[in-house]
Amino acid sequence: MSLKNKPIVLIILDGFGITSPSSSNAISSAKMPYFDKMVKYSPTMLLEAASLNVGLPQGEVGNSEVGHMNIGSGVLIYQSLPRIDKAVEDGTFKNNAYFLEALEKTKKNNSKFHIMGLLGNGGVHSHTRHLKAILDFCKEKDIKNVFLHLFLDGRDADKDSGKIFASEIIKYCNELKVGKIATLCGRKIAMDRNKDWKKIEAAYNLIVKGSAEKLHKDPLRAIEESYKEQIFDEEFRPTVIIGKDNQPVATVSPEDAMVFFNFRADRARQITQAFVLPDFKKFDRQFLGGLDFITMTEYEKGLPVKIIFPPIIVKNPLAKIISANGLRQLHIAETEKYAHVTFFINGLVEEKFAGEDRILVPSPAVSSYDQTPAMSSVEVTDDVIKAIKEGKHDFIFINYANPDMVGHTGNLEASIKAVEFLDKCLARVVNTTVNYGGAVFIVGDHGNAEELVKVNTGKIDKEHSIYPVPFVAVRKDWIGKSMQEINNGDLSLLAPTGLLSDVTPTILKTAGLPIAPEMTGTNLLEGIN
Repeated sequence: MSLKNKPIVLIILDGFGITSPSSSNAISSAKMPYFDKMVKYSPTMLLEAASLNVGLPQGEVGNSEVGHMNIGSGVLIYQSLPRIDKAVEDGTFKNNAYFLEALEKTKKNNSKFHIMGLLGNGGVHSHTRHLKAILDFCKEKDIKNVFLHLFLDGRDADKDSGKIFASEIIKYCNELKVGKIATLCGRKIAMDRNKDWKKIEAAYNLIVKGSAEKLHKDPLRAIEESYKEQIFDEEFRPTVIIGKDNQPVATVSPEDAMVFFNFRADRARQITQAFVLPDFKKFDRQFLGGLDFITMTEYEKGLPVKIIFPPIIVKNPLAKIISANGLRQLHIAETEKYAHVTFFINGLVEEKFAGEDRILVPSPAVSSYDQTPAMSSVEVTDDVIKAIKEGKHDFIFINYANPDMVGHTGNLEASIKAVEFLDKCLARVVNTTVNYGGAVFIVGDHGNAEELVKVNTGKIDKEHSIYPVPFVAVRKDWIGKSMQEINNGDLSLLAPTGLLSDVTPTILKTAGLPIAPEMTGTNLLEGIN
């Protein structure tokens, strides 16, 4: 097929968010005459780019990876923590076939159901909410022999918060009359990711055999005594909890089932390998061939485990739909954001789709990007202008990195210059595209450069933000069709009216291409395109 309005250009402004004008806002402080002109005369709105609106936990700032995935997929992709939280809240967590099978197996065989993972509410590797949900499920199914193997945190939580979390879980188990702590261990040992197999061996023998130097009848007393020795959560020594008979509360047998409730892969991978790989050779261990081993997410491809939340597969990212319709596309960015405008925007697909070309422009070789605020934006723009004039591509994807990368230096003056360079680049690309009969969609992926000083502390802010991002659509016949009245050009006065996942359906509608049925996004230009 051929496009009526060619090319369609998607410009992603990395780290370009919108908030109230201030002296620490590089975007409102910069002179951006061309951007201001587009906002005044073209359809413009704000899109949510952080927190649950892009599938991140509540209150979490946006980032480039998640932003590009949402933009390119047309789907609100929940990351692991909010995805699991949502399943717990709506009850679908309890419908998982692997869970049900494991619980039925232990009930039928009168065997043990083990729950293993990092104890705490840091939300980086795990969360106590998920542990409690599993315990609730065990209670509901009347499972008697439930044992907990808990790793104390001390990194994503206070160094001595383990006692508080352990006390909370013990109280919860007592109220449910389900679950006992069988072993305790510091995360530095059980969650090693640096191939220190001695640590993993110690954790494995602790959990499977109930074998460790430290034995204790009371988990809380064990933690208290460790604190007195100035050994805190992260380095808490492997400790077996024993009963009145001085024997371990629980060991692991082949007929048992175990669920590992960590959702982040990197520190869950090694100990999982020790449990499930038949040909594991890093240390001598008792292999539990019949053990049902369930993981919250995928820790590593090919591991023989049952995964409750397998990776989300983006079936039809924008780039794939373009390719499937016989159209050509160009993806271009400088080094710092090349992966984002290829791998991430293409739905975590590394290989190019048919008809897809890519240009990588080297980022400047400097120690800090505030030394070169333009970064390689001019070179990226030169290549884009050349491509538009050649007319070979129907779609062009562009990422401008400098608002984000210069923003990360915390240098306000350099960030203002970065945004002003960007305005000149936008003028060149948009004018050329429109003159050739094409359409341009401009969108931020997350905030950063709009807040370079923390409001509450006055300290330099080098991090991303929770603020919304602009969406501007430019085509010759759209000029004058503004979506909302913008008072004095101040975008921060607008309420966000869309999500990043709405961008792809909007582009597809404009191009006359099919919107995939699984897409959750909607057309932002209804009545215009």
